[in-house]
Amino acid sequence: MSRWIVLAIPVDGVSEVKRDAQIVTELDGSTEEAETALLAAARAYEHNVGKVRRREIYQCSNRSYFIRIHGRMATYGLMLQLAELIDDSAQPIT
Repeated sequence: MSRWIVLAIPVDGVSEVKRDAQIVTELDGSTEEAETALLAAARAYEHNVGKVRRREIYQCSNRSYFIRIHGRMATYGLMLQLAELIDDSAQPIT
């Protein structure tokens, strides 16, 4: 079983102050479980938009999606990516 995180990386419509990547979720599981969690995150992530009027999801690969979130006042573009833990100095990876 692997350790995974889903990252949201703003790419469009976001001010410089809020351009940092955010961890949306963390999980332990198989590749299939992680890919399912990534799609669920793409369907639910709101990036601080008060009311989402429309959401477009584009699949780039099994491990990344581009989402466009249309709010009342602005539209935001974000990459959601799946990342697998491959090394941790605190504990050996088995």
